[in-house]
Amino acid sequence: MDILWAPWRLAYVAAAKPPQAGDPCFICQGLASDDDRSSLIVLRTPLSVALLNRFPYNNGHLLIAPKAHKGELAALESNELLETMETLRRMVASLRDLIHPDGFNIGLNLGRVAGAGLPGHLHWHIVPRWNGDTNFMPILGDTKVIAQSLESLYDQLVAHLKKSSNSQ
Repeated sequence: MDILWAPWRLAYVAAAKPPQAGDPCFICQGLASDDDRSSLIVLRTPLSVALLNRFPYNNGHLLIAPKAHKGELAALESNELLETMETLRRMVASLRDLIHPDGFNIGLNLGRVAGAGLPGHLHWHIVPRWNGDTNFMPILGDTKVIAQSLESLYDQLVAHLKKSSNSQ
């Protein structure tokens, strides 16, 4: 059995605090804002949203969520679930075109004990992966190297999505 070690995430996990009543949801805050760039929202559809993860595991780490603030799969209407999955599929295709990963980890953490940092708002993670993307830096240097800024990737993704929408 292989074991995946991610010690660079300890600072994030250790600092996580249980949500308090009235704590803001960063996805809902972004949706309520007119500034998609500062919220890192790269795509809004009628029922879903795609945004860059502010604390990425790898370059291109995206979050895909329904717009509705719902924390359980059973709470989603069929059209919300379908559109969210269509958005996930569209974003995987865009990441393939733009940054050419060798594969992806895609998943949903359902509940805090399962790793959900925001258990009240369902969101799927898309983490692009490359052969050899785990190296000595996180292990020996306690440093994760991500070669592209969030702002640069944001600009690329938004331009790519606009171009692909215009060509359809």
